[in-house]
Amino acid sequence: MGRPKQRMFSAPDLLPSGLRACFLVVDIGFIVYWVLAAFQQIPRSWLFKDHEQPMLMDWSWSFLILDVLIAVTGLLSLYLAARRSGKALPMALVSLTFSFCAGLQALSFWTLRNDFSWIWWLPNLFLLLYPLPFVMFIVRRSGR
Repeated sequence: MGRPKQRMFSAPDLLPSGLRACFLVVDIGFIVYWVLAAFQQIPRSWLFKDHEQPMLMDWSWSFLILDVLIAVTGLLSLYLAARRSGKALPMALVSLTFSFCAGLQALSFWTLRNDFSWIWWLPNLFLLLYPLPFVMFIVRRSGR
C-alpha cells in the first residue's frame, strides 16, 4: 500500500516550550501595553522623547495593527498547538515574522532619530532577536 502521506507540519510538531513562554509574554504584553496606552496609563517617565508631537503619536499608534496581529497569531498558534494541529507551526512562523519586523522597524526609527533609551530599545531588540532561533527551528522542521 505504501507509506501514508505526511503533511509538512504534522501534529507531533508542537511548539517548543521556550516559544510558548515567549508567545505568552509578548502577546499578553502587547495586549496590556495597548490597553494601558489607550487609557493613557503608561508612566510619563517611560514615554519616548517628543511623545506629545502629533507625528510621533501617529507613528506610535501605527504599530497597533501590527502588534495586534502579533498577539492574535501568537495566541492562535498556542491554541492550535494545544489542539495538536499541524497548523500551529506555520501560524507561529507568521507571528515570529511580524515580531521581527516590529522590532526592526522600531529600532530603525530610533536609530534614525539618534534616540537611545533602554526603556524602548530593550523590548524592541528582544522583538527583533527572539524570533530568530525559533524561525530556524521551524524552517528545519519544514525541510523534512
